[in-house]
Amino acid sequence: MANALDSRRRKIPSWLRETAVLLVVALVLSVLLQTFVGRVYLIPSQSMEPTLHGCPGCTGDRIAVDKITFRFGDPQPGDVVVFKAPTSSWNVGYSSTRSTTPIAKALQDAGSWAGLVAPDENDLVKRIIATGGQTVQCCDAQGRVEVDGRPLDEPYVVMDFPFVENTLTCDTAPQSGRCFGPVTVPPGNFWMMGDNRSGSADSRSHARDELGGTVPLDDVIGKARLIVLPPSRWGSIESPSIQQR
Repeated sequence: MANALDSRRRKIPSWLRETAVLLVVALVLSVLLQTFVGRVYLIPSQSMEPTLHGCPGCTGDRIAVDKITFRFGDPQPGDVVVFKAPTSSWNVGYSSTRSTTPIAKALQDAGSWAGLVAPDENDLVKRIIATGGQTVQCCDAQGRVEVDGRPLDEPYVVMDFPFVENTLTCDTAPQSGRCFGPVTVPPGNFWMMGDNRSGSADSRSHARDELGGTVPLDDVIGKARLIVLPPSRWGSIESPSIQQR
């Protein structure tokens, strides 16, 4: 019996055994990296233009998301983050990408576990505007978002609803689409907004849900660090200090 087993082992080429070991090691490393270190996400919509490019049916940016940073410190205003939809109101228009065929779905789930297929969840990307305990609203006389009564410095906002400086305020009619709040963010939560203010279904759109449009820290996946694809878009994703001290 022992001789037969030894004979079968000798029939398996050493290169094949080594390749199998390398594949297993690579799979384990992929799972660990995707789970605890970072992951690549596709930008599917225009809500973060011009910082991040995306639109239905086009080649959107792929971004590298760091999952480590927030294990050692809290997200800050100005950070671009990826998070899971915290309430059902954020899932309007979202549908599962999984196949209805059991075998295909099982393969997709296995691929997701290995980091080769996107997870079956509604992941979104926005910028943190205010944190727990802060009050956010819009607008001041120049049409700027305010946090605790101070206007934000937001050079990344290019597309927004019309606002005539010093003549239109959110207390007069007709109101600009910029107007919202005031909203006081619960402790441990965040107020999220897209950089494309006139084309983003962000915290403003969900202000009537059970969390008042805010996103809990537990639903934050990580910090968006880099645009990795396409090559023409390579670069870091800035997280400026937007709140005046």
